[in-house]
Amino acid sequence: MAAPMGRPRVSMRSSAKPGEMIEIRTLITHPMENGHRRDSSGAHVPRDIIRLFTASFEGAEVFRVEAHTAIAANPYFAFPFRAERSGSFTFAWTNDAGTTVTATARLRVG
Repeated sequence: MAAPMGRPRVSMRSSAKPGEMIEIRTLITHPMENGHRRDSSGAHVPRDIIRLFTASFEGAEVFRVEAHTAIAANPYFAFPFRAERSGSFTFAWTNDAGTTVTATARLRVG
């Protein structure tokens, strides 16, 4: 059974001026498994990594990462975003086990 993902953390400004670039930083804890280890009975422990991270603003995807085996155990993603209008972000992390954890944040522009 896959271990659960931790609570995601999102760090970003809550307000910006129109056209201003802001940085969005995200972090989630996840007990990664690379799929090469064996358990005490000798069976392979299945791979379980964060394989997909998406960030959407008002339903439109603005950032996407498709990760592979070499990703860190607690992946940190940072990306810029040009603030044009107020709205909500939705961040989603999906692992190999099919579990998705989401977080939201609001941006006020004006």
